[in-house]
Amino acid sequence: MMLATSGVVLGLTLGCPAAAQDSRPDPVEGDTRFTIGDIVVTAPSMARSTGNVLTSVDLLGGDIAQRQSVDNAWELFARLPGVVLTDFNQGTTSGRFSIRGFNGEGEINAVKLLIDGVPTNDNAGGMTGIDMIAPLDIAGIELVRGTSDPRWGLHNIAGNANILTRIGGTYLDARGIAGAFGTIDGQVSAGLERGGFSQNYLVSYRRTDAYRDHADLDRLNLAGKWFYDFGSTRLGAIVRHSRATAEEPGYLTDADAYTHRRRSYAVSETDGGTRRLGQYSVHLDSDLTGDLALSVKGYANSLHDDRYVRFSANVAQQRRRTDERQYGGTVALHYHAGPALMIEAGGDVQVQDNQSRRWLTDRRTTTRQTRDQQFDLTVYGGYLQTIVTPTDWLKITPAWRIDRIEGDFANRLAGITAPINDYGTISQPKLSVAIVPAHGVTVYGNYGRTFQIGVGSGAYLIPPRLTDVAASINEGFEGGVKLTRGRWLEARVALWQQTASGELKRRLNDPSGDVDNLGKTRRRGIDLQLDVKPVRGVALWGSWSHQSARIVTPDPATPSQAGNAIDHVPRNVFSGGLDVTPDPKFRLSFWGNGQSSYELDPANSQGRYGDYVVLNAEVAYKVTPQIELSAQLKNLADDRYEYVWYDGAQQLHAPADPRSLFGAVRLTF
Repeated sequence: MMLATSGVVLGLTLGCPAAAQDSRPDPVEGDTRFTIGDIVVTAPSMARSTGNVLTSVDLLGGDIAQRQSVDNAWELFARLPGVVLTDFNQGTTSGRFSIRGFNGEGEINAVKLLIDGVPTNDNAGGMTGIDMIAPLDIAGIELVRGTSDPRWGLHNIAGNANILTRIGGTYLDARGIAGAFGTIDGQVSAGLERGGFSQNYLVSYRRTDAYRDHADLDRLNLAGKWFYDFGSTRLGAIVRHSRATAEEPGYLTDADAYTHRRRSYAVSETDGGTRRLGQYSVHLDSDLTGDLALSVKGYANSLHDDRYVRFSANVAQQRRRTDERQYGGTVALHYHAGPALMIEAGGDVQVQDNQSRRWLTDRRTTTRQTRDQQFDLTVYGGYLQTIVTPTDWLKITPAWRIDRIEGDFANRLAGITAPINDYGTISQPKLSVAIVPAHGVTVYGNYGRTFQIGVGSGAYLIPPRLTDVAASINEGFEGGVKLTRGRWLEARVALWQQTASGELKRRLNDPSGDVDNLGKTRRRGIDLQLDVKPVRGVALWGSWSHQSARIVTPDPATPSQAGNAIDHVPRNVFSGGLDVTPDPKFRLSFWGNGQSSYELDPANSQGRYGDYVVLNAEVAYKVTPQIELSAQLKNLADDRYEYVWYDGAQQLHAPADPRSLFGAVRLTF
């Protein structure tokens, strides 16, 4: 979350065909967004912009992301406040991030993931598509928290994250990294813009032996982006591809987790997998008139995931194969009816064709098939949003979203077919208000509903079940205050609560792929954020989130869980750091993040694990304006932390990396 001296283009500006206005804009009155890094404003906020969302929004500059050494792009979200990272450290199934009291176990995936505005979650809401992103190609990240954003429906349970990549400009940017655990990483991002036509390309390759035994990772990412600016209209296409192969070290028992942390058991020696990802999209952004803007996107996503995994000696190895095809589109029409009224109408549709197959195997030799499922899912929705500004100090944003679900399911092993649960029309009213009582002070509040449906087979009316499972309705409230003082101080505090009517929890290790009813839940918390630049060349920042996630009314089958904490949700999440830039050639940074411990299961009977504090440091020096040398020391205090889960019989541990050093050279032309 370091502040930087160079500007970047963020999503509120990408896709809007207009010339740059100001690389160091003054704070906007009534804006609830929290800026991490400097922002280049290139156009007014128009269709589907986060500038029209009055909730807790964080914007991360691309300059921060571009200089990180990470195995997986989801690790970059450690730089954003209030984010919990879940580090499985199991090959291509590496981990994910979560927000607002949800965990990252994969049972309930509550964040809508977008890349350049294109929906990218898999069927279960997982973030596999984030593997297509390389840090050097990131222009910025937008993280929207809460239930009041009407732009998205499916998977937008607790918020959404949009990763924006570099589009337009003429440049050549290359970065090479080498360091601990035999890691080598090369990334090249290039752009060429002539006469309204821009081309941008990415090639990245990462190879590492990793800290744990039997944990090699090999990943290649490619991307091409072609756009033509006609003046008031911009038309373009983006193609992405990712291929990764990795071994899995497996999990350690209590007996070995703190003494033989690098070890991988013999039961895991044939575990691992391959993952291929593709994304193909077309983009149209047009200023139809001075007051009317149109945004249209069409896309196709592909996922092929083939994994062998054995969690312990007590169970057989499994082969898990997932093949998904997604097709869809988004549209939004944004109209300024006058100085006091904005109206936006939008919609989206997503069509999925999914296959999920599993086998029991012995050292990658098939013994028996346990799953052969094919299921189609179509989700379509629309929203209407207005922004009313009757005075300079008041902004009111009512909105309404509705979604409909269709689909069919086939269990090809059992010869059973089933329709989708009858979810009906899922109605989601929303309301946000922002008041500016004094210069630099914004008081805001919002209310909204989002929804959760079953994933995999859990979305269908499969015998012997005879009653449709209703969508779980999440209802959320938030109140906050944001304070700005020029460009040297930015602070925000927010109180929030989110309840779910009947939360659905995916059975991760079950051949049927069905869901369980966790029950009625309640999540609440407080988020504090602060950024200070006391003098030129010095930046201090920090954040703290205190949260609770409880089962209010459990499933009738588990009445003893009433009042229990939801597993893998730490009560405290914090981060902070210091940047010192005494001159343009030299940069010294210290930062860290951490969390408190969490329960391992809904019964709260297996103890608490998972607390950590990780500190990092970076030093960088520009030898010439085009060449920068840098070194990062990660986990400099050598904290022995880990991810832990309970398999029903024992606690299983995945140790995280110890102290590690990485060096990098960056060439920019």
